[in-house]
Amino acid sequence: MKNTPSAHAGFMARDRAWHPPALHAPYKTSVLRSPNAPLLSLPTSLGEETGPVFGPAMLGELDHDLIHNYAEPGESAVGPRIIVHGRVIDETGRPVPNTLVEVWQANAGGRYRHKKEGYLAPLDPNFGGCGRVLTDENGAYEFRTIQPGPYPWANGGNDWRPAHIHFSIFGSGFAQRLITQMYFEGDPLIAQCPIVGAIPDRAAVDTLVAELDMTRTVPMDACAWRFDIVLRGRRQTMFENRLEGL
Repeated sequence: MKNTPSAHAGFMARDRAWHPPALHAPYKTSVLRSPNAPLLSLPTSLGEETGPVFGPAMLGELDHDLIHNYAEPGESAVGPRIIVHGRVIDETGRPVPNTLVEVWQANAGGRYRHKKEGYLAPLDPNFGGCGRVLTDENGAYEFRTIQPGPYPWANGGNDWRPAHIHFSIFGSGFAQRLITQMYFEGDPLIAQCPIVGAIPDRAAVDTLVAELDMTRTVPMDACAWRFDIVLRGRRQTMFENRLEGL
């Protein structure tokens, strides 16, 4: 991901224009989702802020491996195998350790494993489409998966979502959660997507695009993509559920 900040001792004010407006007509769902009244800020309780605490004991052996964590013994998911890795950092570039990173995605054909999925692409019986991992002491994370396919959606006459992976990043408690999407460098559908088009700043879009990382690619096995996540500050990653960051 581009625009990772360097260490800085000063205060980094939030850029209020960084996020898209709640109402963006080309993204038709936003017409119903956008608020009709002023927003209210509701304080969280002590329990919401302090628990539960996420730790290694809650992770399964294959939670980080979406290629195999839903597959039958001896089988694996179908599609281009990839490694996604990066760091979770704060606005000054300091690592954020022991952070739970959850991911979910469509399969290689662009279909989700969901009972209300309407796309006609086939399901992969060996791919569940979700996983999770904790960041280490350097804020680093890594998981293995297959590259998701694009898919059509009922927004306009011929709208397609770019290939993407959903990310959920938790803080120290369940109420501290940020959600975003990761796209793939070079995908021409990024510029065509009405959801991406709602973001007014090109630099903000760039924070959602993973870069091909040939230094981490495993020959004859999997390409690698790097996606760093900045939690707040002027160069924070775009988060779809928190207009002002953490």
